[in-house]
Amino acid sequence: MNRGIFIALLSIFFAQGLKIPLHYLKTRKVKPALFFQTGGMPSSHSAGVASLTTFVALKRGLSTIDFALSFIFGLIVMYDAQGIRRQTGELTLKVNSLDELVNKAHRHESMEFEEKQPERLKEMLGHKPEEVVGGAVFGVVTGLIGYLLSKKR
Repeated sequence: MNRGIFIALLSIFFAQGLKIPLHYLKTRKVKPALFFQTGGMPSSHSAGVASLTTFVALKRGLSTIDFALSFIFGLIVMYDAQGIRRQTGELTLKVNSLDELVNKAHRHESMEFEEKQPERLKEMLGHKPEEVVGGAVFGVVTGLIGYLLSKKR
């Protein structure tokens, strides 16, 4: 397998795994399902692209088109993770709370109300800026370690 892809995937895997102990330290609750969820600290999106970009920079050099592509792609992914996806998550929180508001409003009316239960929308979609930075730092470290280990072979 391509070492860059392997290191990026490994970084994503470990970043997802880190979410569980970090959540425990913050809340004192074990939540293994975090491994399969988006959002949270650290951003696995940022970790993946940062580790790949770091690996490419060290392996091929900063002046190559490979690095340029990886760097710009990484910036777009990280911007999207904390921008558009985070806003979508915050909007989803409001939409999910509308159901409760509608139920309260209809309890006080005499008209017929047929309740249809939609699936609850996923609320943790994006990242706070510090989660993106945390993922990027984790990714740089992972990319550096991956490069050093591949250099020894």
